[in-house]
Amino acid sequence: MKTENKKSGLPDTQGSIDKRKLQINKAGVKEIKFPITVKDKENKTQHTIAKISMTVDLPMKFKGTHMSRFIEILENGKREIHIDSVFDILSEMQRKLKSENAHIEIEFPYFKIKKAPVSRKESLMDYKVIFRAEKFKNEKGFLMTVIIPVKTLCPCSKNISRYGAHNQRGEVTVSVRFKGEVWIEDIISIVESSASSDLFSLLKREDEKFITEKAFENPVFVEDLVRNVVLKLKKNKKIIWYRVEAENFESIHNHNAYAMIESSS
Repeated sequence: MKTENKKSGLPDTQGSIDKRKLQINKAGVKEIKFPITVKDKENKTQHTIAKISMTVDLPMKFKGTHMSRFIEILENGKREIHIDSVFDILSEMQRKLKSENAHIEIEFPYFKIKKAPVSRKESLMDYKVIFRAEKFKNEKGFLMTVIIPVKTLCPCSKNISRYGAHNQRGEVTVSVRFKGEVWIEDIISIVESSASSDLFSLLKREDEKFITEKAFENPVFVEDLVRNVVLKLKKNKKIIWYRVEAENFESIHNHNAYAMIESSS
């Protein structure tokens, strides 16, 4: 059966009936680049550019969802999303697309000014952050993921070597659900203080010496790293669920090392 758009008089193919009787769990648009505003612990807000994916469930009777409506909802005359408006966006998706379930994923670089440990030279470090929010009827869910690069030094290598120990960059991925407010910066600080050393964009020679020696005095396996992070996360009573993953980009192996701890609650 063909339907017609009342405003344009043109056929509404997406709204036509589908006879295959298969509901689609998620249909929508992915990787829209769009400016957003996020909360910044030191500066109140931070402006950045996100990749946004938006999806809804599609009842079995409809052939397709209306992709243009996702963009219309984003635009909404504002040209920038404030992160506090995420659930308003999801409600609008439910309403305009006649869906029970609405999902949004917002991935963006988050920047933090860091001072080198000795020279005190300032530079910007970027961290990947992902917000995933969903609304099922009136029920809401929100998951924050922060990916933090770190430096690790191998305890085993240190114990068996005469002259040093292999070390490498790694990534720690922390996903949390929480009540109240949890700052991105606090997650970053927890992770960086749990590694052999944190990383910097700008270092002078005296800084390199300091970091190399600091890492040598603080060797950690990926297993140590996830345990260190979880012990600190547990102290934050606002966090109700977590998953912590650590991956080392090994410098002497042709594979990566990995560990993960997930909250049982």
